[in-house]
Amino acid sequence: MNFDPKDNDYSQEDLDNHSNQLNDNNDAYWQSRGDDERPYDWQEK
Repeated sequence: MNFDPKDNDYSQEDLDNHSNQLNDNNDAYWQSRGDDERPYDWQEK
C-alpha cells in the first residue's frame, strides 16, 4: 500500500512530525520512544 499525502486531511505539520518520528537522527524519534532526547550513543543502539 502506497502512502499519498494528497489522499488525506493531514497537515504539513502532521506529516513532518510523522517523518521525524521515523528518523533516528531526530529528537522526536527518541522522544516518541520514551527518551528525553537523542542519546549520545544513539548510533550504537
